[in-house]
Amino acid sequence: MNIDGIGKNRFLIALIIGIFSCINCKAYSEDDEGLFCSKDNPSISCEKDVTSSKLAELEDRIHHLEESCQTKKYPEVKFLTYKDRKRILITGGAGFVGSHLVDRLMLDGHEVSVADNFFTGRKRNVEQWIGHENFELINHDIVNPLYIEVDEVYHLASPASPPHYMWNPVKTIKTNTVGTVNMLGLGKRVSAKVLIASTSEVYGDPQEHPQTESYWGHVNPIGPRACYDEGKRVAEALAYAYEKQENVSVRVARIFNTYGPRMHMNDGRVVSTFILQALQNTSFTVLGSGKQTRSFQYVSDLVEGLIALMNSNYSQPVNLGNPEEHSIIEFVELIRDLVGNTNSTIEHLPPVQDDPQQRQPDIRLAAKVLQWEPIVPLTVGLEKTIEYFRKEILRSKHTERNIFNPHDLLPDAQFLRKRKW
Repeated sequence: MNIDGIGKNRFLIALIIGIFSCINCKAYSEDDEGLFCSKDNPSISCEKDVTSSKLAELEDRIHHLEESCQTKKYPEVKFLTYKDRKRILITGGAGFVGSHLVDRLMLDGHEVSVADNFFTGRKRNVEQWIGHENFELINHDIVNPLYIEVDEVYHLASPASPPHYMWNPVKTIKTNTVGTVNMLGLGKRVSAKVLIASTSEVYGDPQEHPQTESYWGHVNPIGPRACYDEGKRVAEALAYAYEKQENVSVRVARIFNTYGPRMHMNDGRVVSTFILQALQNTSFTVLGSGKQTRSFQYVSDLVEGLIALMNSNYSQPVNLGNPEEHSIIEFVELIRDLVGNTNSTIEHLPPVQDDPQQRQPDIRLAAKVLQWEPIVPLTVGLEKTIEYFRKEILRSKHTERNIFNPHDLLPDAQFLRKRKW
């Protein structure tokens, strides 16, 4: 028998009532005066008010249990008819980017299933939706096939930070190859569109700047980052092989550096590392000279781009990133200013192998075919991220929740502006 969370509590309430009734029937019988007397020793009478108070106490407990079943309130979601409502699978949906995509699609009124093995994802990233009729959470590793009925697949499953994907390079390769085959096979089987979350790492340490989608890249195929870089390049090749041979409708997003609430605090990425070091007053650890550049986009901008790409008719790779380029040293200074009251100093460490020296997307194609561009200023996105990290550090008990409100992810009208790329 499959009993959900609320059903389980009601089942327990009914069980308590049943047990109490059985005990009451066995131990007592009601005499003509309405008092309770023991069957085993009729001469010993029970006080009616004591029995009544115990019944009242039990009723209070049952009432409290019933209230606890109904206390969970979900964010308000849009109502869609069956014609407009889609069944959407998000692999890696309990991770950083995936959970924000879940929020947006749930708020839009779709039915969302999340498949995640929780290697880097966390249940608390999607806890606000657990129990909602439109949401399903599946503990599943997509290296194994998944058989469900869906209309769209956002294939985001894969560790994405160097410490995580280099921890088990063979598993990273399998996730991006075997897992991708499984998701494309699912798309073929149920005629679903499949969006592959690729990465700017397919460009490697680029010799073209900024990077356009036509650039083939400069990647070390046997270096420490190859498990991720080459895994994503194979994932793209698989997508277009399935499109050509099996007529699967595919989309490929090449995602550049992204930051925001729900980032893993110890994922080794620039944003999370520097914010954590500033908040804890420890030294900023800069790998190499710090002159290498990165381009950072806020997670809500990425989510908008992913949805726009899925809903478009464009099937070739598209860069999704923010073209505003900053050196690592500039980024350190910015975070130090935003956090304030920090005595963190800069400590230079040896550079890591194959670390890209420049990373900047050319997003003219996205602006043309998706009418998409990033709109959240870097300082605003960093302030939201710092606030989330500050609350996360202050947590001392499991009951102290740090839940990011899904409505905070929606585009803010004050940032909507038109840019010419």
